[in-house]
Amino acid sequence: MSLPAAWLRRGWVAHLLWPLSQILRGLTALQRVFYRLSPPYRPSVPVVVVGNWIVGGAGKTPTLLLIIGLLQSWGVRVGVVSRGYGRRSRGVHLARSDSDAATLGDEPLLIRRRTGVPLAVGERRADATAALLTAHPELQIVLSDDGLQHHALARDFTVLVFDRRGLGNGWLLPAGPLRQDRPHRPLPGCRADGLVLYADGIASTPLPGFVAERQLGAAWPLADWWAGTPSRRQALTQFQGRRLWAAAGLAQPERFFEMLRAQGLSVSPLPLPDHADWQVLPWPPEAEDVLVTEKDAIKL
Repeated sequence: MSLPAAWLRRGWVAHLLWPLSQILRGLTALQRVFYRLSPPYRPSVPVVVVGNWIVGGAGKTPTLLLIIGLLQSWGVRVGVVSRGYGRRSRGVHLARSDSDAATLGDEPLLIRRRTGVPLAVGERRADATAALLTAHPELQIVLSDDGLQHHALARDFTVLVFDRRGLGNGWLLPAGPLRQDRPHRPLPGCRADGLVLYADGIASTPLPGFVAERQLGAAWPLADWWAGTPSRRQALTQFQGRRLWAAAGLAQPERFFEMLRAQGLSVSPLPLPDHADWQVLPWPPEAEDVLVTEKDAIKL
């Protein structure tokens, strides 16, 4: 049984790992004591954190892209900070026109390419935010990509994203999927305002919130996607009746394959680890039609 499957119920695997989860609970408690003694960095503009309590693929990046689009349509100057998970670089890096996934990480580079917003990555989001605002003092708001469990950066609002898994079995890692216990009183400098968003069309926890549905967009030839040529977009229905390979380096790649099948497509699935480096192409040489996600295309 895989860990993601074991995290959906409190079976023997979860019970076996439960003592280890108490170590995480103790470390988290110590972390909260530390942050109460050491006030977080509060920048000159509001900070909104888009994150979740569970590991892997809840829909944070699509939610973040949606929020950026809304803010831009309202004329708000927005920037983004991220840890840059999976990058090979160290320290703080500001996004540039020639930045790659090795420097920024795949999801931050995707956010930058899709939106064009100023973006910075760093192990400490507080340091990344300070560097971003120094380079772009015109910004009016900063969005933190993930970072719900990182309290060195004060936040003014949170968007908590869940998928169909909800809270899983309700236990902390590694016995369950939770990265934190349900929060108690907020830390100094961190307001409690926020909302809950369910990204898979169902309210999967008792928490009150809003329900959304993730949907697939169109398909682009890879070269046109990199060139940003929207006129070459193709409806997925055009691929019906053709032999397709679908590859995805996601936390839950099967979700991508399910969405393609729901479009009436017959796909041969090629699941890869989350944040796969794509040094070796997974499909056979004779493959003619291959569909990948934007998160994967950013490394091709």
